[in-house]
Amino acid sequence: MPAIALQGLRGGMGTTSVTAALAWALRQLGESVLAIDFTPDNLLRLHFNTPFELARGWARAEQDGGGWREGALRYCENLDFLPFGRLNAAERLEVQHRCQAHPDRWRDNLRQLMAGDPQRWILLDVPVGDGVLAQQALQLADSVFVLLNPDANCQVRLHQQALPHASHFLINHYSSASRLQQDLHQLWLQTLSGLLPVVIHRDEALAEALAAKQPLGEYRPESLAADEVLTLANWCLINLKRGVAP
Repeated sequence: MPAIALQGLRGGMGTTSVTAALAWALRQLGESVLAIDFTPDNLLRLHFNTPFELARGWARAEQDGGGWREGALRYCENLDFLPFGRLNAAERLEVQHRCQAHPDRWRDNLRQLMAGDPQRWILLDVPVGDGVLAQQALQLADSVFVLLNPDANCQVRLHQQALPHASHFLINHYSSASRLQQDLHQLWLQTLSGLLPVVIHRDEALAEALAAKQPLGEYRPESLAADEVLTLANWCLINLKRGVAP
């Protein structure tokens, strides 16, 4: 059961949209997938046609005295998702305190999932930064995909902030019409170890998918970005099937 954590180098990288898109693409290839939202913003659910007012999620269930599994939802056959849940600011702090007090609890949760479905892919939508939720989610992963935009901001951050160990880097929102982005892409090809051999181009379909409350590949399967995410899913099947990165 490979577990992939996806995290943006900074905010606005499109991590949640790519997580939902990759979940759909893996399902298209015949795989069973569970996407888990570790981000208190609780946006992943909106890619899976969840009513906005529905507060359900793993953190909401725990806050209400239930088990984390009670927050899970099924989108379609072989594609389930676990929202974070809607919490207020004080409740979010309580979740962080519980995570700090029980640092191994999500490792135990994943062991339970492995026992029930050892072939299922787990995708973790990880918040930006090094907070307790992000740290615990990253520790669960067999592989970490760090999303980058090809801009000067990300170039600077690559050299001044700590990066997850043995990260793979995924370029999103790439525009071949931009000379700067072309130059940064070439620079990263030469200097950035772990750069994935897939680039996701800037595509309006990726933004529209959230508005349509669908994963990208379901909303616009013919779009360039959907085809590129499907290529990424194939790369995952070839290289990460056993949970071991190349």
